[in-house]
Amino acid sequence: MQSYEQNIELIKQAQAGDERAKELLIEQNYPLVKSIIRRYCNKGVDYEDLFQLGCVGFVKAINNFDVNFDVKFSTYAVPMIAGEVKRFLRDDGYIKVSRAIKSLGLQIKQYLKAEQDKGVEPDIDTIAKHFGIDPQEVVFAMDASKYPVSIFAPLEHDSEDGATIAERIEDSTSAQDNLDHFVLKQLIKGLDERARKIIILRYYHDKTQTEVAKIMGVSQVQVSRMENKILQNFKHNLEA
Repeated sequence: MQSYEQNIELIKQAQAGDERAKELLIEQNYPLVKSIIRRYCNKGVDYEDLFQLGCVGFVKAINNFDVNFDVKFSTYAVPMIAGEVKRFLRDDGYIKVSRAIKSLGLQIKQYLKAEQDKGVEPDIDTIAKHFGIDPQEVVFAMDASKYPVSIFAPLEHDSEDGATIAERIEDSTSAQDNLDHFVLKQLIKGLDERARKIIILRYYHDKTQTEVAKIMGVSQVQVSRMENKILQNFKHNLEA
């Protein structure tokens, strides 16, 4: 495992144009990239595509990282990796169907045609049993193989109220919440002891700025300034 100093040296070399140093950093951080993109594997995008997006975000983190930051590089890289994937999912606007789902949909279609030629009309449960999958997977594969769907397109049967698919999708924010909590935890770990204590007292122990000032032996104004600086840094990293 590379030491902090060795990592910083590799980052400096990569920023200076050393492609081998950049490749080494990417290789050493494959587990980090994979841990982030796993949270998006249920979004209909191929794993390989997600991994490439994660690597793009990681390279951006290398290029933009200030070695003078009082924060670990991995802490800085996490929101950059997640941000690249989130931007793709947000800006692309379409639910992409993976090759595996497309293949399954085609196999189901061929199976149905063969059975219909015999005068048989299999139901969803029969299809599921034949392919050894859940009925929900059958429905998804059959629907997904029909056409690409824009999540912002109006639902035909709801044309009166103009509702979109995005508005009707069941709330699935838990994965995103988990990611945000992970990122926040990493950012807090990257703070120095004094800054970390302020955040913990303020947001985990519900202390007022005045109470925090008394505990730390500083003025309320100093606490306010430090807190604002920390939060601005958090915002910058989470939006990167």
